[in-house]
Amino acid sequence: MIIKSKAYARAALIGNPSDGYFGKTISFTFDNFAATVTLYESPELEILPTRRDSSVFSSLDDLARDVQLFGYYGGIRLLKAAIKTFHDYTHDNGIEHDNRNFTIRYESNIPNLVGLAGSSAIITACFRALMTFYGVTIPKPELANIIRETEQRELGIAAGLQDRVIQVYEGLVYMDFDKQLIDRQGYGRYEPLDPAKLPPIFIGYRTDLSEISDVFHNNIKGRFNAGEPLIVDAMKFWADITDQARVCLDNGDWGKLADLMDANFDKRASIYRLSEGNLRMVQVARSCGASAKFTGSGGAIIGVYKDEAMYERLVRELAEVSVCVIKPNIVKTNA
Repeated sequence: MIIKSKAYARAALIGNPSDGYFGKTISFTFDNFAATVTLYESPELEILPTRRDSSVFSSLDDLARDVQLFGYYGGIRLLKAAIKTFHDYTHDNGIEHDNRNFTIRYESNIPNLVGLAGSSAIITACFRALMTFYGVTIPKPELANIIRETEQRELGIAAGLQDRVIQVYEGLVYMDFDKQLIDRQGYGRYEPLDPAKLPPIFIGYRTDLSEISDVFHNNIKGRFNAGEPLIVDAMKFWADITDQARVCLDNGDWGKLADLMDANFDKRASIYRLSEGNLRMVQVARSCGASAKFTGSGGAIIGVYKDEAMYERLVRELAEVSVCVIKPNIVKTNA
């Protein structure tokens, strides 16, 4: 039996950072881009490399470009970390399964370095394949935590919960990472919403390699932990507008939702140091009449547009700054 599992690209509609700030956010997955893992039984356990893991290059420039896109380790380390964590989880929880070996490989067309959660998608798809192969069930809230632990503990990636939660649940999800709730039950409050209530949404992502996602966080986490009022108030602001955005979706108030998305980005720009290229994406989109904010840490934007004429203008004008624009196809909730 050949098992194929997928996990999709993620975009944050609105909200504050979820990695340790105990905030709120609304995110969705869309199937324009996906990571796919293929697994089948074999005599030995083997992880097959893909182009992302190639060690053969046509030139020095080709090698440099590959490192800029994929780093020095490619994607095999993501599969190894997921398999190792799956092993530890089943062992530590007394979950019995057979010891069959398998061959596994992955492929992904999620654009790299633009804040669409490509790495966590590979890990999520891997866990789905392993669970199917060995007949193991892991509750969704727990699975999201395990995927985050895989990235944090095994790979040293500063991973928050948002990406893992939405890629496990799929669809459109409201997330509340209230500290007391997490301390009590180990995870937040995750509520699926109706994607049909979304307004016309566009996503634009950078296609050039002159800059990558904004990774300078100005020690925001340290300043938050120290209780700096500017940072603490910003986190409260983002949580509050997330609740307002949820009401907008329920009421069909797309104009106010667009304003809230703009306010989401403007608050971020007031406390984070953002690259000129990423700022330019937002500026161009807004000059077309659309709202715009980052989908994640930078490299891609999301916003509300009014009609097809505005969408076509977004496509044309953002292309001039090396940004590709798409209409996201929201994934149905994973039951």
